[in-house]
Amino acid sequence: MAKILIVDDEPDIYQLIRRYAEHEGHETTRAADGVEAVALCRENDYDMIVMDVMMPDMDGFTACKQIKKIKDIPVLMLSARGEEYDKLLGFEIGIDDYMVKPFSPKELMARAHVIVDRHRPCAGPAAEQPITLGALWIDPLGRNVYVGGAKTELTAKEYDLLLYFVQNKGIVLTREAILNAVWGYDYCGEERTVDWQIKLLRAKLGACRGCIVTMRGVGYKFEVEA
Repeated sequence: MAKILIVDDEPDIYQLIRRYAEHEGHETTRAADGVEAVALCRENDYDMIVMDVMMPDMDGFTACKQIKKIKDIPVLMLSARGEEYDKLLGFEIGIDDYMVKPFSPKELMARAHVIVDRHRPCAGPAAEQPITLGALWIDPLGRNVYVGGAKTELTAKEYDLLLYFVQNKGIVLTREAILNAVWGYDYCGEERTVDWQIKLLRAKLGACRGCIVTMRGVGYKFEVEA
């Protein structure tokens, strides 16, 4: 069971998501706008947030930024706006996924399950061992990444993407394979999501950005620079 905060000013949308979530055993709470969502997150813990973008008083992007300053709660952004700019903005501020209205509630719950599962702490000695690849140093226990000795701040999804590349270094990975591994479900269309996330990740890797090599017409490969 997961505790899900649903942030949407449309009661019908909230009720639709609530019915599907509670049918699968999850507990839901509603916030009618971004201001209420931030206030609830200050006082309560949630396993994830389903956040609308267009809301009165405080929009979803602003609310997400405010919440990320308080707690690291995964966010699935839900919006009628499907432009590339909006999706990139969402990923830049640290959301885990982005769905465009109208949406399938079944698909939304499938994505929610993956997000919740991926943010549960993993255990075991192997998962805790630091990884060193050239100038890149990764601390899986603390989910910290350092480039040339300097810490770089990655969103949860950027970190998951980098770790997947590192665990498969030298292997050509298709966009579909990356989506299924990092997002954890059969993503319908929207393979550009991988390109957007890699663009953001490269920018944060600085001197190590060249480790992620574009394999034109196929996908990507992670190579350690000499």
